Amino acid sequence: MYEIHDIIKKVSNMYNYIKGKITMQESNYIVLENNNIGYQISVGNPFSFPLDKEACVYIYSYIREDEHTLYGFKTIEEKELFLRLIGVKGLGPKMALPMLATGSVIGIIDAIDRENILYLKKFPKIGDKVARQIILDLKGKLAKKEDNTSVVDFEELISVLESLGYKGADIKKILPQINNDLEIEEQVKEALKLLLK
Repeated sequence: MYEIHDIIKKVSNMYNYIKGKITMQESNYIVLENNNIGYQISVGNPFSFPLDKEACVYIYSYIREDEHTLYGFKTIEEKELFLRLIGVKGLGPKMALPMLATGSVIGIIDAIDRENILYLKKFPKIGDKVARQIILDLKGKLAKKEDNTSVVDFEELISVLESLGYKGADIKKILPQINNDLEIEEQVKEALKLLLK
């Protein structure tokens, strides 16, 4: 006979992804329609998903006695990092999701491996204690995949920074810490903060 937490765990792993049409974007969730069912999915940045277009959203189903929430991600790497983050003591889904909304997967992993507490503390509700716990639990345990698209994704940003006199090698180092869903003006602000450190 299954214990309740065993049943919850099995149901939580039921979905890997859902393909469908994004029919709604709100401040903290999207609605993805599949087979005439609208799935409300909590995501870090709803407006980075294409409205009224087909999309594949990777899903994590978070089930507790008083809560059943679908969390969604654009890539499997985001989902995998999210799952590792919510395994950290004191760090739940509602704290982990904003980290992925405002930071890149590679940037977060790099910060953990370098014990960059200041970088981790820039995320909402992540204080000194939780930042240190993240490093303690995850340092050296996260697979770092090469970001082959980073230069392509940031062509405009690189061009602006080079026109300001920054070297290509220095620019490339900070690209993983920039969210490529931001407008170019915001990307430049974030890049300059990192380059001036």
